[in-house]
Amino acid sequence: MKENKTNTPVVEALRVVLADSYAVMAQTHICHWNVRGPGFFALHTAFEEQYTELFAAVDEIAERIRALGALAPGGLANLAGLAGVSEIAEDAGAEAMVSHLLEGNKKLVADLLKARDHAGEAGDSPTEDLMIQRAQIHEKTIWMLNSYLS
Repeated sequence: MKENKTNTPVVEALRVVLADSYAVMAQTHICHWNVRGPGFFALHTAFEEQYTELFAAVDEIAERIRALGALAPGGLANLAGLAGVSEIAEDAGAEAMVSHLLEGNKKLVADLLKARDHAGEAGDSPTEDLMIQRAQIHEKTIWMLNSYLS
């Protein structure tokens, strides 16, 4: 009989990471569309780079969940509930957008590190490596967003 891996701590943590990533991607895309002001060009470009990178990451995380024998979560309401990331107002100013995305990325890093730890405890090196890689990317994003606010 095949082992049921769908409710393991690794899979559950990956489901949250996927939802977080999807939420941060969507929030970054909204900021890309609606940013305005003196920093428009720089932020518009930076946000596009961030949501484009996240789009590929979401697919990679979902495929890792599938490789572990579970189904990837879907549906906007389901993903939003798993992520617990608040939405930004469409008319937010540039600084509020950066602050909002900074908080979303911080939550994502915290959940990535939880998933990394669960993967390490389970001896799942591929998932552990993926979570480390993703955390490094989001830590760099946090640094950049913090630098904008300084």
